[in-house]
Formats: sequence, structure tokens, C-alpha cells
Amino acid sequence: MTSRTTIDATEPGDRASAAPSEQAPTGLRGQPWLTLLTVAVGVMMVALDGTIVAIANPAIGKDLHASWAQLQWITNAYFLALAVSLITAGKLGDRFGHRQIFLIGVTGFAAASGAIGLSDSIAAIVTFRVFQGLFGALLMPAALGLLRATFPAEKLNMAIGVWGMVIGASTAGGPILGGVLVEHVNWQSVFFVNVPVGGLALLLGTVILLDHRAQNAPRSFDVLGIALLSGAMFCLVWALIKAPAWGWGDGKTWAFIAAAVLFFGVFARWETKIAEPLIPLSLFRSVPLSAGVVLMVLMAIAFMGGLFFVTFYLQNVHGMRPVDAGLHLLPLTGMMIVGSPLAGAAITRLGPRIPLAGGMAATAIAMYGMSTLDAGTGSGRMSVWFALLGLGLAPVMVGATEVIVGNAPMELSGVAGGLQQAAMQIGGSLGTAVLGAVMASKVDRVLPENWAAAGLPELTPERSRGAAELVQQGIAPVAKGTSAPIAAKITEVAHHTFITGMSLASLVAAGVAAVAILVALLTKRGASAEGSAGVGHL
Repeated sequence: MTSRTTIDATEPGDRASAAPSEQAPTGLRGQPWLTLLTVAVGVMMVALDGTIVAIANPAIGKDLHASWAQLQWITNAYFLALAVSLITAGKLGDRFGHRQIFLIGVTGFAAASGAIGLSDSIAAIVTFRVFQGLFGALLMPAALGLLRATFPAEKLNMAIGVWGMVIGASTAGGPILGGVLVEHVNWQSVFFVNVPVGGLALLLGTVILLDHRAQNAPRSFDVLGIALLSGAMFCLVWALIKAPAWGWGDGKTWAFIAAAVLFFGVFARWETKIAEPLIPLSLFRSVPLSAGVVLMVLMAIAFMGGLFFVTFYLQNVHGMRPVDAGLHLLPLTGMMIVGSPLAGAAITRLGPRIPLAGGMAATAIAMYGMSTLDAGTGSGRMSVWFALLGLGLAPVMVGATEVIVGNAPMELSGVAGGLQQAAMQIGGSLGTAVLGAVMASKVDRVLPENWAAAGLPELTPERSRGAAELVQQGIAPVAKGTSAPIAAKITEVAHHTFITGMSLASLVAAGVAAVAILVALLTKRGASAEGSAGVGHL
């Protein structure tokens, strides 16, 4: 087999010939803004599910008598299936058409959600969560592929801005909606809500979406490449998921990381040998595209990792209910909703470099500001930093996505969409794992000092480990029967120690965001918008 060394991108003027459709645009079918509405409904369902389920887990555990480890699998099974399948799912869209793959993804995701709502065991829930992840992986890259094929280059940024707005709003709104449903209906309703949403997306997709296929779309499958990449992604994500429990110094953690590196190396070698590779490595000759992928990883580390502790801070330190905690994050949600379309317009006018660098600078400042939060911080001061974080994230979400998808050729728009989503998922997992390790290390170091300084009875090594695990979540390790004055002292120590750890983790996230400013300077407008002749051109 011969190696593919060059990839030609699509000239804007040749759009119609390079991406012919099986259907001609008629009536509602193929209209760009209606296409955006349709994919937004589907994407909303998947993005919402990423955070809404966390609110339902305690109720599921109580109803089905599940252990903490079993509840973790409800999240991990979905995340593993999604992260491992995204790039392969994007390739399926490039091969068979993004319309078909999107409709299959919507239907399967809604059906799996309904099946979870009808489940009466943890094993069944975990099984259907895997299917949710697989069908969600089909849906997300296909949505980006449809936007790339439908919108003219000069309007693509605005479309991706609306797309980013939907993802941001759905992700941040998940805890609010989940809290309302669990509190006033039941945990099953968290999953049943996807059924009518999926039905609406399917109906709209059948009527509106147009089947776009690039003239030189792939006609074969790189089966070995799929197996190697899936193995690499699984080992990497599994290591990141288990690292907090195993420890970063544990041999099992590094064995999976080493296996991931090995799989990635063999995959990269194989991709140079096959005529139609899963991911043509010449894609990464584009410095802007590569920078966009790195930027998406760094943004997700800072955002997901930093925000992970904020939910514990609001609920366990400030004692808020999940719904109240979600409402306190509305400044973040609101700025993402407002900022994403505005970011799309700014990127269209100025190019991505300035908005992306400015967005990461705002993110770094916001994370630094969040490092100053304490147990007595009021809602007004919190809102300032949450709003600035949303303002910073909006241009990065939009710009990095356009840089990745726009610098890939049309026939690889699905793979590019898969890369974008995989980078975000891996970044989020890295952020949670690495910043979680920073938090754990800080708590382990300062908790005994703070405990002794408060004059509390010395903890045994076993009780100390258990107390540290609770404090890492902002929970005071008050034993049953403890007197009120001692309980108050323990609570004060626990919250102070948690905030010390959260502050350090937020500073690390701010540092990651600062590094991302430099990466943002390597980006440029998508090749489709500039009429570049090839992906490899800078």
C-alpha cells in the first residue's frame, strides 16, 4: 500500500464541486440556519447529559442500593465509550454522509436514554450508558461536519459560535435542570427527558438536513488503525480515570500510560503505510490545526479541572443545594450564551489569534481570581470571576473549533470534528486528574498541621486517610456523636484546608491558561475561509 503524503483542501469557490450532495437544496432542506437549529437540538441533548447525570447519581445509589464504585461506573462507562469512539465516528460520517450518521446518533442516544430510565439495576444502567456514549460519539462530529458543509466560509464562525453557545449553556445548565427533576420528579426523568428532545431532533433532521459528501471522501476502512487508536485512547483515558484512586506513583497507572504511548506509536507508524488512513498524519503539518487541538486540550484542562472543585465549594463549603449551586453558575452560563455568537463575529472580522489569545488571558485571570475565594466569599464576588471565565471561554470554544475544522479538507471534516471533541474530552479528564492530584497532595500535607493547630485530638493513620478523602470534597469529617464545639472546629479546619487545596489547583489552572495564550498565537483562519490550496500550507 502506498502512503498518502498530501491532502488537498477545498477552495471556497469550488465548494459545490468538491462537496456534491445526493440531494439538491429544496424548500427547507439544506437551509443553513435551519440546519444549525437541527444540530443544536441534538448537541444540546448530549452536552446536557454530560453534567445532568452527576446530580442524579445520589438518588440512583439510594434507590438501587449502589456502592460508590458502581456509581462511578455510571459516569466512567459513558465517558470511556464517548472518548474512545469520537474520531472513528467522525470517519464514519466522512464515509457514509454526516446526515445519516447524525440521525443514527440522535435515535440511538434517545433510545439508550429511555432504556436507562426503565432500568432497575446498576448493571443495566452502566450497559446503556456505554450505548449512550457510542451514539453520542456518532452525533457530535457529524454535527460539525454538517455545519462545515452547509455554511459558506464567511458565516462558519458565527454558526460555530451558536453551536458553542448551545454546548456551554447545556453543560452549565445540566446541574440546574437535573436538580429540579430529581427533586420534584425522580431520577428516571433525568434520562427520559432525552426521549422527546431526541424525537424532535430526528424529525427536524429528516426534514431539514441535506446529505453532503465530499467528492474524494474515503471509500475504505482502516480497521487496524481503528483498533490501535481505540486501544490507545482507552488506555490513556482509563489511566486518567483511575489515577486518583490508584495514585500517580502506582505501577498500574504508568502501565496503562505506557500502553497508550505504545499504541499511539504503532498507530502513527501504520497510518503512514496505508492508502486511506483513519487520520492522515499530513493533517498535522498544518500548524494552525495542530495548535487548535493543543489549545482545546489546554482550555479543557483549565476549565473542566478548575470548575470541578467549584461545585464542591458551593455545595459543601457554602452548603448550597444542587439547584442553588447551579444558579450561582448562571453568570458563567450567561456569558457563554452571549459571548459565543459575539466571538464568532469577532473571529470572522479579526481572525482567530487576537480573540483566542484574549480569551485565554481572561480565563487565566478568572482562574487566578477563583484562587482567592474563601469560606466567606459573597455571591457578588463569585459572580465576577464566573462571568469573566465564561467571557474567556466563549472565543476559545468557537475559535479553536473553527481552526481545527476549518483547516481540515472537506472530506475529513468528520475526523476533524472528532479530533476537536476528543481533545476536549481528554483535556477535561487530564484537568480533573492532574488538578485533583494537586488538591490531594496539598490536603495531605496541610491537614495534619491545621488539625493540630486547632487543638483537635490526633488522628490515627487510617482515620487521617479517610478524613483527607472527605476534605478533598469540602466535607467535614465529623464523627457521629461529636460535641457541637468540636464539630464546629473540625468543620472550620476542613473548609480551610479544602480552600487551600482549591486555591493551589486554581493557580495551576491559571498557569495552564497562560501557556495557552502562546499557543493561540500560532492559530490562523481556517483554510476554507482563506482559499488556501492545501492543508499543509501555513
